[in-house]
Amino acid sequence: MSITLDQVTKYYSGAPVVNDVSLEIGDGEFFVLLGPSGSGKSTLLRAIAGLAAVDHGRIALHGHDVTHVAARKRGVGLVFQNYALFRHMTVADNIEFALRVRRMRARKRRARRQELLRLVALEGLDDRLPAELSGGQQQRVAVARALAHKPEVLLLDEPFGALDAKIREELRRTIRQVQRELGITTVLVTHDQEEAFAMADRIGIMNLGRLLEMGAPHELYSRPQTRFVATFLGAANLILARRTPDGIQVGAATVPAADQRAGTSEHEVVAVVRPEEIELAAAREALTSGFVARGTVDEVMFSGALESIRVRMTEGADAPPLAYSNGDVTPSLQVTRTQPEQRSFGVRPGQSVAIGVRRVHVLPTPLSSFTACAPSIAQAEGLSREPLLAELAARMKTRIAMRAESGLGVADAACDDATPFVGTTVIAAGPHTAQRCEWLLRHGVKELLALPPGARAPQRVLIHWLAEPVRSATLAVSASVLRHLAAEAVYVGIYPGGAAQRPRGLRALLDARSEAQAVHGLEMRTELRFGDPAQELARRLAEAPAQMLILGVSDLGRFAERFGTLLDRGRWPILLVHRSAP
Repeated sequence: MSITLDQVTKYYSGAPVVNDVSLEIGDGEFFVLLGPSGSGKSTLLRAIAGLAAVDHGRIALHGHDVTHVAARKRGVGLVFQNYALFRHMTVADNIEFALRVRRMRARKRRARRQELLRLVALEGLDDRLPAELSGGQQQRVAVARALAHKPEVLLLDEPFGALDAKIREELRRTIRQVQRELGITTVLVTHDQEEAFAMADRIGIMNLGRLLEMGAPHELYSRPQTRFVATFLGAANLILARRTPDGIQVGAATVPAADQRAGTSEHEVVAVVRPEEIELAAAREALTSGFVARGTVDEVMFSGALESIRVRMTEGADAPPLAYSNGDVTPSLQVTRTQPEQRSFGVRPGQSVAIGVRRVHVLPTPLSSFTACAPSIAQAEGLSREPLLAELAARMKTRIAMRAESGLGVADAACDDATPFVGTTVIAAGPHTAQRCEWLLRHGVKELLALPPGARAPQRVLIHWLAEPVRSATLAVSASVLRHLAAEAVYVGIYPGGAAQRPRGLRALLDARSEAQAVHGLEMRTELRFGDPAQELARRLAEAPAQMLILGVSDLGRFAERFGTLLDRGRWPILLVHRSAP
């Protein structure tokens, strides 16, 4: 591998701006780091270049650990957005600068310069100053200068940001041709999805300092694994659908699921429907795809080859809930249609249409939505406005439902509402929290968040499970939560018996981290402790402020008694993941 990163972390003002990033980039690969501003991608690139020291982790180039090696000794070429050319030097002198520093003979310098000018299509411009060149030409000179000393790795930090669209496209093509001709491993940082699609062999998408997903452009677009990637890579409609034994139920339609397993129990899922996968017709019978619901056209926007439409789904039993429906965002579908579709069926604002769906992709996240549960609806509404819950719902682009249970936590009390609990249930933390948690878990709740009043986003999330049957589910839930928080992840393995259990505990830590990486795409630290789980977790949580606990449980015997002290304090957000032992 040309580039290997192992749990690279960088802090600014105590907060991780690059958060446990592990990555391998192959020889000759064109890899694009894509993400919004502030996601940590440029900081990560500077760490690879040696311009920013890392606070944790390891960086290797071509098998050599360069974590503490100076930038000039790493053998990388770096191109910045602002060109960074020497204004008083000619094109020739700029390109030859790195070669002069390395004391290369003049004849070899000139030959290398001419070779590079040919590669970047700037032959004959040797004697011009940067001020006499266009922006695109200056950036080509910057690329040539970065390649002059034949680096093994080329790093590009948003090099096209200051250029207009046509020049940007030409320069992208030039750099891709140069990269292929030289076979040089290249990492490009950008926030432009079109740019990433056009240039990348693979894309790595970052947000909140984490590397969320990696893959070929078409795979990430058609089969994203996270809400952020689904909505960041082009437009996407997130719909709260239902997985049934027959398929994925979206409104009135049931669409076959590629990963459907026999005997799958019904539960809520998050479905991604791309705008181009939605069909509109005057009547249900005219659709060639599965009918979902009726809707009203709110907006029609002509954009050349494509037409963009917003359709508000009609209220009623057939209308599937949109994940965006919580908050101020209008609950409407985005639709994209081609010119032939426009000609076959024209639409106008205010028109009623039948909505069909051609293809649905289900996200693997176990966290679909939230349900604020309290003894009364008024209390549930107050709970839904808690800062941490509101922030999670907004970042996850999902809704918060309300549910009143007057017998919440009362032994032997039945549920007021006979319908199953949906999504992640949330209750207010405080006295009798453990008793209420056990009551809800025994009534079918799978994920349960006990939320202290005024709790804010944590800086560290501790993860622990009490038994192996719940390990995978706990890791899946932890990965889903941590994709939406700028927080460190730490798995705490706790074993009785003291140091005699250390070999077993260390093996368990390695297994846990391996599964988290390979199956759930979660990078986490690990630590080993000995003693009673409830006491050790309480001790660990008390060591620093702004922490959260994700706890996997399978056996509810004596649950309230065992975890009463931990839960009833109401000091920390605690997310319980319950799966019964087989």
